[in-house]
Amino acid sequence: MTAPVFLVEPAALDGSPSTVTLTGPEGRHAVSVRRLTPGEAIVLTDGGGRGAYGVVAAVSGKDVLDVEVRQTRVEPEPAVRITVVQALPKGDRGELAVETMTEAGVDAVVPWAAARCVTQWRGDRGAKALAKWRSTAREAAKQARRLRFPSVADLMTTRQVAGLLAGAEFAGVLHEEGSAALASAVLPASGSVVLVVGPEGGVSAEEIATLAATAYRLGPTVLRTSTAGVAAASVLLARTGRWS
Repeated sequence: MTAPVFLVEPAALDGSPSTVTLTGPEGRHAVSVRRLTPGEAIVLTDGGGRGAYGVVAAVSGKDVLDVEVRQTRVEPEPAVRITVVQALPKGDRGELAVETMTEAGVDAVVPWAAARCVTQWRGDRGAKALAKWRSTAREAAKQARRLRFPSVADLMTTRQVAGLLAGAEFAGVLHEEGSAALASAVLPASGSVVLVVGPEGGVSAEEIATLAATAYRLGPTVLRTSTAGVAAASVLLARTGRWS
């Protein structure tokens, strides 16, 4: 069985420690939900690329677990960083998109308030939805046993997304009528790759003009917005050597 992953504060892994104490919500999950016992394998990460591999040394109460660290590892930043700008889907499909893209290996997710989005993030509802996306990314990263967790940005407008695309080494918008195939696009050997996934109603002509990026088609079928991101990210991850 693969060792479970738990998130710790970055300071906990400073100086290659021989022992780390897991407390709080993560400690509670390890002790009371996973019911880990002394001798079981465990992985701790700061979510920023550092990991500590070891075994449970002791358990006390309902939320305190001591870990004997036997090996540490630092995962370097990827040469090609992949960001997916995700238009807001309906219902809980946003969390589905974030979850699957995180499992695949995307480095950042940017929520986008596209013109044709049915869902709107405003006030407390928007804050709760963003928190849910971030929580989903964190839990999916742990499930996928990632040491470097993806970031989930604040909600962006179309003009803000355009600025993000302008600063990327590769920028594209998924569009069913795109003239270029994403599978054959020329990708950089390093730097930032940013891909925009539109809403169920599609990206408007005005948005295409504002974004000023090449429109790419993914394949012969039209995917839902909640699944298009992970499909496109998989193409990019494979073609940039991230999955080699």
